[in-house]
Amino acid sequence: MKLYPLKFKPILRAMIWGGNDICHFKGITPVEAGIGESWEISDVDNSLSVVSNGDLQGKTLSDIIAENGAELLGEHVLERFGAKFPLLIKFIDAANDLSIQVHPDDELAMKRHNSFGKTEMWYVIHAREGAGLYSGFSQEITPEEYVDRVEKNTFMDALQRYEVKAGDVFFLPAGRVHAIGSGLFIAEIQQTSDVTYRIYDYNRRDKDGNRRELHTDLAKDAIDYHVEDDYRTHYEARENEAVDLVDCKYFHTNFLELTESFSRDVKSLDSFVIYICMEGAASVKDAEGNVLDVKQGDSILIPASTESLTVTPVGKVKMMEVYIPR
Repeated sequence: MKLYPLKFKPILRAMIWGGNDICHFKGITPVEAGIGESWEISDVDNSLSVVSNGDLQGKTLSDIIAENGAELLGEHVLERFGAKFPLLIKFIDAANDLSIQVHPDDELAMKRHNSFGKTEMWYVIHAREGAGLYSGFSQEITPEEYVDRVEKNTFMDALQRYEVKAGDVFFLPAGRVHAIGSGLFIAEIQQTSDVTYRIYDYNRRDKDGNRRELHTDLAKDAIDYHVEDDYRTHYEARENEAVDLVDCKYFHTNFLELTESFSRDVKSLDSFVIYICMEGAASVKDAEGNVLDVKQGDSILIPASTESLTVTPVGKVKMMEVYIPR
């Protein structure tokens, strides 16, 4: 069967810190309270995305990879990652602060969990006034000091906090300590991994009255203790062209703010392409004549076998474009 642009059923996940904005943002009714994440495109075990459009409706992302391999992923992507979709796409609604956490790199995650590591990035879609996040350290500390600070509840004093606004971008390589603060709505692109080491959780209790598990010792060896001058990703938005956001070995992301049609030669990338619609609406048409309408809150997957495509905005649209670089 010829592949075409794919859309998936969102996987809504209730979280202790979740809010009500994901359903409103995506136009889902009835509105569910306490939803912290919508997994838009996922090949994580037990959380597999299911196609919601076209002839492949009802099939999982894993099914399609098994049947089509490089036609969906791209030759170099298949060679590098095998028959596992390498990215997880999410929307995150933080009504309350998320825990302070860190993720292991590929080597450590494979050794401990038989999993990919977790390098990720955030794009801030909405931010309440004064809302902020943590990324990296504000001062040098040693692994021993880290343990001592966690025990004494002073670990957050060593973290770098940023007050943020819509459009801000942060790249979070594996090993970087981070946390999303309350009042933020974020699009997240990450490696396919659900391995998180929780360092500090504000002494919160879950619905059963229990404190959530911390992973102090596991995190100790996963943390990158190096201090950067600035952890933000700086870019300048320009209409009707692809503006680089993040380019790393796991993903390349571009920001698109379109008022005119935008064309992409997909075949030359030898990779699937993902479009995440963060504002407005557009139609996406491939060289075979397949058309998929997208609106705010939609994430779509363009197979690597696609020759080319054109994104035509309805008025104005803001999107992220994601693919795997060679």
